[in-house]
Amino acid sequence: MRLLVTGGAGFIGSNFVRFVLRGRPDWSVVNLDKLTYSGNLENLRDVERDPRYRFVRGDICDADLAAEAAAGCDAIVNFAAESHVDRSILDGRPFVTTNVLGTQALLDAARRAGVGRFLQVGTDEVYGSLPLERPELRFTEESPLAPSSPYAASKAAADLLVGACRRTHGLDVVITRCSNNFGPYQFPEKVIPLFVSSLIDGRKVPLYGDGRNVRDWLHVEDHCEAILAVLERGRAGEIYNVGGDNERSNLELTRMILEAMGKGEDMIQPVADRPGHDRRYAIDASKIRRELGWQPSRSAWPEALRRTVRWYVENAGWWRRILSGEHRQSGGIGPGR
Repeated sequence: MRLLVTGGAGFIGSNFVRFVLRGRPDWSVVNLDKLTYSGNLENLRDVERDPRYRFVRGDICDADLAAEAAAGCDAIVNFAAESHVDRSILDGRPFVTTNVLGTQALLDAARRAGVGRFLQVGTDEVYGSLPLERPELRFTEESPLAPSSPYAASKAAADLLVGACRRTHGLDVVITRCSNNFGPYQFPEKVIPLFVSSLIDGRKVPLYGDGRNVRDWLHVEDHCEAILAVLERGRAGEIYNVGGDNERSNLELTRMILEAMGKGEDMIQPVADRPGHDRRYAIDASKIRRELGWQPSRSAWPEALRRTVRWYVENAGWWRRILSGEHRQSGGIGPGR
């Protein structure tokens, strides 16, 4: 198997590249990444000399480059996306460009190159929000799309383009929709690395609103394992929800990070709530369990969260280079390795 992984220098993408190279010794990976602010080749420093791995710097919206990168590949796994909700609220245009137009460019490239399977990595945010007072409700693959943010709307549009490509052109496509990921190499604007880095530097952590918003937390390696299962065994044209069975309120998450860091609740700084902030996400992952035999094995808290906190404490040099912008000038950037 030869894979084209787009966005493979980001958080989930880099973990997936490493997961594949470790678990499938006869596979090779082409990593196409634009290296925007959240792309970081340092995330893959340990595999950059692997002969089965090749990096290509470029934009998925570049149709010619996308087709060139896809040539000879058996499958495409599309992680490339603008993904931070707060940024999408400030300016939704980059999200439409990358997440919608970029996905269409990749679908066109897959058809031109005769790629055997296209896997779109999606998000549970396309389903919108669940009420806190109805804990029995969970998102299924049949839940209606009701995105609340420009980010979520752009991802919903991308999913619809992928489905339309199958119906119109017969391309073998599958879609995964995951809950909130956590683990190593996550860009430090996201909540867990943001809170850990802030506490290390003596700053309070910002908590939106009343802190009661609930998310289902999924370890990134559990997510990678699920994506690989869908890539290899998922039914063409199907959607698979991927969750961690790990629902926690933002306040509970904050308190657990404070405890792991030996800090008190005086380090919490309440801030105004995010516009359109979804109250609760909860994934029903029974379909992927039933059909593919996958279930999370690395996501259970508190231990999984404590390990993640320790990673950011022990790898402070990594996120400090990102916050300083130093990673943008790191070597090895350009076509090839």
